[in-house]
Amino acid sequence: MARTSSSIPRVALLIETTRSYTRDMLAGVRRYVAEHGPWSIFIELRALDSSPPPWLADWDGDGIICRTFTSEMAAAVKKCGIPAVEVRSSYLCPELPFVGMDNSLVGKSVADHFLKRGYRNFAAYSLDTERFFEQRVQNFVSVIREAGCECTVLPESEAETVSDWERSQDRLIKWLESLPKPVGVFAANDQLGVRVLDACQRAGLAVPEEVAVVGTENEETLCALANPPLTSLKLDGLQVGYLAAEVLDGLMHQRATKRREWLIPPKGIMVRASSDDLVIHDKLVQKAARLIRERVAQGINVASICDELHISRSSLERRMKASLGRTPKEEIQRMQFRLVERLLLETDLTVEAIAAQCGFTHSHYLHAAFKSRHGMTPGDFRKSMEGS
Repeated sequence: MARTSSSIPRVALLIETTRSYTRDMLAGVRRYVAEHGPWSIFIELRALDSSPPPWLADWDGDGIICRTFTSEMAAAVKKCGIPAVEVRSSYLCPELPFVGMDNSLVGKSVADHFLKRGYRNFAAYSLDTERFFEQRVQNFVSVIREAGCECTVLPESEAETVSDWERSQDRLIKWLESLPKPVGVFAANDQLGVRVLDACQRAGLAVPEEVAVVGTENEETLCALANPPLTSLKLDGLQVGYLAAEVLDGLMHQRATKRREWLIPPKGIMVRASSDDLVIHDKLVQKAARLIRERVAQGINVASICDELHISRSSLERRMKASLGRTPKEEIQRMQFRLVERLLLETDLTVEAIAAQCGFTHSHYLHAAFKSRHGMTPGDFRKSMEGS
């Protein structure tokens, strides 16, 4: 039965709008309301640490979905005395139903990613300010130890990072340099993952040959900004938002439930260049893979690799095939096409300009090779990805 205009619930969404994950949450709420609404929704542009909105103190709405960052916000929501659902911090609002990510599965997913790629050395980088970061790391470490390996953890102080970025990065560099290589590093969120990649770049540590990095949340702007692009575990904000709206709807209609917590599994790892291959234990193959990655745009070839590494072509092919399952020529082509794909997706460069940047002597060679590999032209690939 459709609601009358006078019975439309008034719902406040106290959710920051600055992150991919939280924008997905809002999309999940929108989907629920489209299917079961209508609702009158109160929302404003917010950052995570925004103060409670002034209007909340005198608001006589029907429900709240909130991501609580401070005790001040928790107290403001509690003072309203209306149904509310928390979607960030269960410990700040223990009296509210909680819908959020299953952090045990976050840690397990990243550990499995590294283990399946053959890593035996592991590390985790976290902030000391968030309990759910601690949960992610604890579960990552537990899975690693169950596999018979050890894991080093560096807890970062947010206060120290804010007050002295350079000193914080120097500390991170020293830690990364001390780790046995090759190592898989789990960052508790994408911001930390970007810090790790920046430290690797400053220290001259090859990524992913020496240090492979996986972040958490799949904040696409940060992941693409990193060098190389950051692999990250995608959280299911859409499902969190949808389920939070469903739970709140039940509370507003006084449908009793004894359940207080709903945990959502992550959506999977979005693999990018920071961890996209099998671990390389052969030091010479590590060097060859790094040469290819760094010089692919300059038109590197197998002969120049052999000359620089002082190895015969047959030996290089045998060792790369054993480590990677690919010949040097196949690895060069793989890296060429990865660069082509990235430039097609992230820039407005013409195909001719991309061919020149990726080591192709003529653009028609790129057209022919790309179509053979992908079944479509570079232009069609770009159009298809824009629509996805």
